[in-house]
Amino acid sequence: MEVTTDISPVNAVDSLVGKYNDLRHEIGKVIVGQEKAIQLVIISIFCRGHCLLVGVPGLAKTLLVNTISKTLGLTFNRIQFTPDLMPSDIIGTEILDENRKFRFVKGAAGTRYILGDPFFVLATQNPIEHEGTYPLPEAQLDRFMFNILMDYPSHEEELRIVKQTTSDYEAAPEIVLHGEDIAAYQRLIRQIPVADNVLEYAVNLAGKTRPGTKNSPPVVNDYLTWGAGPRASQYLTLGAKCHAALHGKYSPDIDDVKAVARPILRHRIIRNYKAEAEGIGVEKIVEELL
Repeated sequence: MEVTTDISPVNAVDSLVGKYNDLRHEIGKVIVGQEKAIQLVIISIFCRGHCLLVGVPGLAKTLLVNTISKTLGLTFNRIQFTPDLMPSDIIGTEILDENRKFRFVKGAAGTRYILGDPFFVLATQNPIEHEGTYPLPEAQLDRFMFNILMDYPSHEEELRIVKQTTSDYEAAPEIVLHGEDIAAYQRLIRQIPVADNVLEYAVNLAGKTRPGTKNSPPVVNDYLTWGAGPRASQYLTLGAKCHAALHGKYSPDIDDVKAVARPILRHRIIRNYKAEAEGIGVEKIVEELL
């Protein structure tokens, strides 16, 4: 179903709730558990954001990305980043063919090609193995809307995983949305109104992470070197809008901001040596701010 401009925003939000539930059902045919991660990825897509999925091997990070692409009727391409990966390995270059003539491969030689819309990046990262890898610098981390931590499954969930993956069970998730539908819902999220007090809370929350400012609390001044920039305020507002819409609300409240704050802030604040020496983690600092 395409979201058209001739229906009211209220009906459009109601339609989004239905599609969100359908997405969760179809994704659940393949992915067991990880409800919070699934919700956050869907929010980022409707907010035109990107996600960094962090978890130990075997937690279905890549499978989740592939499954979501199938339910959205989009193409999926995976790039394995290595220390020797060059930009030309991704965007292309000019090559010398068998006739000793240069053949142009899309994306190179200063020619710009527009990516298909919608386009989003879902990156996966292993937090326990960094040998031979380069951690993403803070400027690049800031490009991701969410830093999503994927945890181990519960005992019951792991039982279901083992049963499904050691039998002849073959999941076949169906397409729920197409590209034009996603684009329409992305426009809808932008149109959702936000009360001034909610906007003020989002901006203040991001501001509190910046040490040495008038609103920064002691935990920030004591344990942080750098705080979140304005992009955090933008994503807190957009994320709250989408979180509210997915739960059938037509405008976000402060609880919606809090619901998306942790994955937005955790990769945008930098601890100092004192925090590392005393074992004060990012999660604890964010909890203090909330």
